[in-house]
Parts: sequence; C-alpha cells; structure tokens
Amino acid sequence: MNDFNDRIIAEFRANGGKVGPPFEGAPLVLLHSIGAKSGEERISPLMSFPDDSGWLIVASKAGAPTNPAWYYNLLAHPDTTVEFGTETYDVTATVLSDEERAPLWADITANNPGFAAYEEKTERTIPLVRLTKK
Repeated sequence: MNDFNDRIIAEFRANGGKVGPPFEGAPLVLLHSIGAKSGEERISPLMSFPDDSGWLIVASKAGAPTNPAWYYNLLAHPDTTVEFGTETYDVTATVLSDEERAPLWADITANNPGFAAYEEKTERTIPLVRLTKK
C-alpha cells in the first residue's frame, strides 16, 4: 500500500491535485496526520467530498473490520493540514455524530456505490469525518 500511496501522492503533487486511474476525476485530498502512537507525520491520499466548511472524508478502509490508522491519528491530533489542488490548508478534524452523518452518508453512498459496497462488507459503522478550514 505504501508504494501505491507514494505513487498517488507524487502524481497529485506533479499535476496540481489531479491523478489518473483509479481516482481520475475524484476530488482527492492529501491528509497529513500525526501518528497517534509514533508521533510521526503520515500522508494519506483520500477521496473527499467538498462541503461548505471544508471537506468530508470517509474512514472506510475498503470495508475492513477496523478503521484506518489515519482515523485514530485524527482522534489523537485533530488539528492538521490537508492539500487540495495546489493549496495547503490548516483544518480541524471532527467525527460526525450519527445524526449528522446519516443524510450525508445517504448522499455519498447513492452517488458513490463503492462506499455502499464497503458498508455491506463490514459490521462497523464507517465514520464520516469533517475537515473544517481554520
């Protein structure tokens, strides 16, 4: 996965935030997070959903039974940065409550069947995280 992510990150940065397959046309962000245990910076390329305050990101981990590491990193260190296009933004990460998540998740899964498939593969509720610009 590291080689895959490294390739996506390099392509993102070389092309002003644009990448080819499998994420071609998707609004990607590069999420910077600080390791909850290691304290080291990590960068994760993630599909995002721009909203009024910043972006929504999905902690799907392709429907795995556990959340992705970056999710736990954000719980430990919610103030971070995100790259979108050619810009870098300071953001605060907030996990949405079930009430906040429900209508947004319905929209995301209706328009992105891959996320609906991930939801079917797991018994956990897939977290939805808002990255609010500071």
